[in-house]
Amino acid sequence: MRIGIDVGGTNTDAVLLDGRRVVAWYKEPTSDDVTAGITGAIRGVLRAAGCGPAAVRAVMIGTTHFANAVVERRLEPVGIIRIGLPATAALPPLIDWPRDLAACVGDHVYLVRGGHEYDGRPIAPLDEAALREAGHRLRRAGIRAAAVTAVFSPVDPSAERRALAILREVHPELRVTLSHEIGRLGLLERENATVLNASLTGLAGRLVAGFGRALEELGLACPFYFTQNDGTLMDASQLERFPVRTVSSGPTNSMRGAAFLSGLRDAVVVDIGGTTTDVGVLVRGFPRPAAASVEVGGVRTNFPMPDVLSVGLGGGSYVREEPLAIGPRSAGYRIREEARVFGGDRLTATDLVVAAGRAKVGDRRRVLGLPGDLVRKGLERIDQILAEAVDRVKTSADPVPVIAVGGGSILMPDRLPGAAEVVRPEHFAVANAVGAAIAQVGGEVDRVVSLEGTTRERALAAVREEAVERALAAGARPGTVDIVDQDEVALAYLPGNAVRLRVKAVGDLALERAGGGGM
Repeated sequence: MRIGIDVGGTNTDAVLLDGRRVVAWYKEPTSDDVTAGITGAIRGVLRAAGCGPAAVRAVMIGTTHFANAVVERRLEPVGIIRIGLPATAALPPLIDWPRDLAACVGDHVYLVRGGHEYDGRPIAPLDEAALREAGHRLRRAGIRAAAVTAVFSPVDPSAERRALAILREVHPELRVTLSHEIGRLGLLERENATVLNASLTGLAGRLVAGFGRALEELGLACPFYFTQNDGTLMDASQLERFPVRTVSSGPTNSMRGAAFLSGLRDAVVVDIGGTTTDVGVLVRGFPRPAAASVEVGGVRTNFPMPDVLSVGLGGGSYVREEPLAIGPRSAGYRIREEARVFGGDRLTATDLVVAAGRAKVGDRRRVLGLPGDLVRKGLERIDQILAEAVDRVKTSADPVPVIAVGGGSILMPDRLPGAAEVVRPEHFAVANAVGAAIAQVGGEVDRVVSLEGTTRERALAAVREEAVERALAAGARPGTVDIVDQDEVALAYLPGNAVRLRVKAVGDLALERAGGGGM
């Protein structure tokens, strides 16, 4: 059996799965002490299932800590090294960052000669002396994390790899993030993603240690994993290296859980929480990926992310009567203290749906005195917000199935314009934790290849084979790996009939290889 955990802003949800069956689920209020929340959630779900820790083969964790750290400006200072001189000097690192966020990572910026052209030709010889000097300065300044970005390193990563070796020689304790392992071709967006990742590695180490202690206290000797933005898993050592890969894992877990619980592989998922609603599109059971550039905390990045629209509507959204407005301010995790149905004095979206009889939560008698016109118009506004959000993520005007999940999905009406049907699967309130529990292992290849001397079919087959090999190396069970996403873009500006190929393969986690006893 597996435990899936989703650490959210309001609740920490846990589910226990036996194969494809949800055995039990539990919600624990999220606290400042993340390990306490996880411990309480696991104890609660094991108690609800009536089983002990020995029955658990693996724990899968989805967390919003890294996304929150960016939003709340809690980043570690970083040494920023760009390899590209004499090119690239016109736009220095962090030029497009919000000022307060840039101030968090500091001004330890070094521009170094080297890098490659788009066709792999060197721009200039790598300035190893400058790299050594940068490493010495970072060590003297007490900087413990660095981001290294070389021009067109996804085409040729040799400059970044040599920089890593040099920096480790002069500053052995430095945690170094290389951009070709994080983002795609665009220089500024890839550099931004690399800096964000480097600034989160210290937090990642602390969280891994905390999660490990929490599981040990519970008597869980099984391996534990973390869910990534694309719905696949990484182990603890990978999280410590690549924490930025989890910043959007919350919405991804909800969408994967929605697909699992509903049996629908192509649909729109509406995940309504206490403060916001996340809307995304399922394609073959996985979230539709976002475009090349995505903003994280106001910073443009280009690493893989799900295409998710967030709107300021949730179960705790405050309702203003004159003029009528719902959200974006919300009671959030304080809803049980502030909403009228729970004895509070603030009017929320939950109060409106309970007063209308759309949901049975709290004490309806506390909201029966609300003006009927206010309730009717408030529900019309909620329905309008949800319908517009669904319409914005659709790619055609045709009606599509809509899956409603999340603790706040009581706001969703039974019928919605633009929806072929509204589906509320069983266990919809913990779809996020279910998505974590069912997460698979993935392997992705994103590469520019030349078709000179070969055929498109052979090049594509080689990349597909490499993606499968990466999934197997990451811990996928042989025989379960499938190609779930494939993209091909001709690059007319490159010589050699070049094409960019991106292939993603996923498979079930082989727990017997990871120290467990199988699924």
